[in-house]
Amino acid sequence: MYWLRRVKIELVYKAMERKDGLRMDIELPEMTGMELLDSLDNPPQIIIISSKSIYAVDAFDHEVTDYLVKPITYARFNKAIQRVRKKLHKDKLDKIGKEEIFIKKNSMLVRLKYEDILWVEALENYVIFNTFKEKYTIHFTMKAIEQKLPPNKFTRVHRSYIVNTSCIDVIEDNSVLIKVHDGSKNIPIGKSYKDNLMGDINLMIK
Repeated sequence: MYWLRRVKIELVYKAMERKDGLRMDIELPEMTGMELLDSLDNPPQIIIISSKSIYAVDAFDHEVTDYLVKPITYARFNKAIQRVRKKLHKDKLDKIGKEEIFIKKNSMLVRLKYEDILWVEALENYVIFNTFKEKYTIHFTMKAIEQKLPPNKFTRVHRSYIVNTSCIDVIEDNSVLIKVHDGSKNIPIGKSYKDNLMGDINLMIK
């Protein structure tokens, strides 16, 4: 698996240069991977690669970004890298501290606080911002809106829907329920978006 050895070396050097991400094994010559994590005051994003799955629970208790069990496919490894990039992007947005977005309404720019946006819905060549008080329709694409909204607050759950994760009341098998003033809004979950949704919420299950 030449590609894996090459990528491992590249990631380690990048982590040493930028201190933002690191690929590591559980069983190291001088100490275990868990002992190394315990020794770090400000650990980077960690991807653990191991031939054993028994360390997975302990690894996620240390808040590692991902845990890969050998043999690893390129697709699975690439997914782990995308998780690192997504978390780094979240951290950057958190540091910026922006809590609002301006959208155009007629000839005016209207300020919307993120906390007031319940969900965003696609409508042909337009998108609709649904807030507690009213709706705003603008000429935009869902892909562009997804890039504008902070991923630590909003999650795309369907090709036509982006939801404010803090406004989710219930998650069912194939839908989420968003509380509104006169009841709840049922929003479908697309199959290709479900894993991202489950990774973006604070999940506590056995």
